[in-house]
Parts: sequence; C-alpha cells; structure tokens
Amino acid sequence: MRNCLAIRHVAFEDAGLLSGLLAERGFSLRYLEAGVDRLDPSAILSADLLLVLGGPIGVYETDQYPFLRDELAAIRVRLDQRKATLGICLGAQLIAKALDADVAPGPQKEIGWAPVTLSEAGRKSALSKLADVPVLHWHGDNAALPAGAVTLASTTACPHQAFAIGQTILALQFHIEADPARIEQWLVGHTVELGKAGIDPRMIRDQAAMFGGRTAAAGRETLSAWLAQACPAQ
Repeated sequence: MRNCLAIRHVAFEDAGLLSGLLAERGFSLRYLEAGVDRLDPSAILSADLLLVLGGPIGVYETDQYPFLRDELAAIRVRLDQRKATLGICLGAQLIAKALDADVAPGPQKEIGWAPVTLSEAGRKSALSKLADVPVLHWHGDNAALPAGAVTLASTTACPHQAFAIGQTILALQFHIEADPARIEQWLVGHTVELGKAGIDPRMIRDQAAMFGGRTAAAGRETLSAWLAQACPAQ
C-alpha cells in the first residue's frame, strides 16, 4: 500500500473528498498536525504523496508561529526532489514560499463560491473540468509565481489561483477538496474571520446548497486526474 502524509493546520480543513479517492487508489492516509507533530524531513520526503492543507494563518507569520520554519524547510526538501505534492490554500502558499516566492495579503479577501479563469495551460491540465464551475474560495493572501511554475488559473484579485511545476507538484489557492455537506464546520471554525470580513454565514450556506454538488463532482474529477498523472498506479 502506498502512503500519503497530510500536514493539517486546523481539524476541519482536512483531506475531505480526497480521502475516498486516495483509498480507491490504494493509499493509506496519515495526518501530521502542524505545530504539534514533528515534521521530519526524511519522513515527508519518503511519502508517496504529500498533502499540505489549509489554515487561517499566514506563511510569513513565522515569529508568531515558529513551526512554520520547520514546515517550510521540510516542504522545500521534497519539492527539490519533485516528488508528488499537492498544496491547498495555505498549502499552496507554503509551496510558493518554500520556493522563495513572495506571499503577502492580497487586495481583498475571497470567501465564497465563484469561478476561476483557466489559462491555456490550465485548460490542457487536470483542471480542465473546472471551466465555468464555481469553486470555494477562502483566503486573503496571495502568492507570487515560483520560478519554474506555470499558472493554471486566476481571478481578478488573485493572479495565481493555481500553479503547477511539472506533472507532480500542484498548488490550488481554492478548495475543491471540501465536502459541501460539512460546510457548517467551516462556518463555525472561521466565524471570527467571517465577522471581520462582514460576510453573513447564511450566504455561504446558501451557496453550498446551490453550487456544492456541482463543485464536488468537478473537484473529484480534477483531483482524480491529477493523482493519475502525479502518482500513476504501480
């Protein structure tokens, strides 16, 4: 059985819909809790697949959250080997920062369901199923494009919503792994952020009911296609 390690920053932002896809492909899934578990670079390097999941902190807040330094260093070791790695939201920003790209607050928060614009490379990639599909956004920071990466998707407020490095490294600023049936956990977990942003949780709940099923279906197809290329069956 192949093994997948997932670095998790908050409990409810987990592998979500990816869990079933990984099980179907013969992966075991083990979580490392950021800031609690030791992030051993050798263990992270040896995993068949690494997931770096989301969270409400900034990658530049290393003084406030010192564990980020070890996390960035461990991720960098893996990226240098071009081993299969998927970063989502904060995870995408950690990939960018580990590769020396700037990460900073964007011009506005993007929270809620909205489509992304696929680049030409994106339309030819595993993300092709996301054309005109609303996806879940939940971020305020933006990452610059790392050297050697290709932009796959963008929005007006975030030019690099998704980027890839070769066939094995994918960074998604948005969430297609989130299970819309569990959106209430996000609304409770991020209640302070929603309040500061002036966003009514009822709007997000309504969007989940309206778009969640379609997004989940397209997300499964997208993630399945990427897994097939990044971690082909042995």
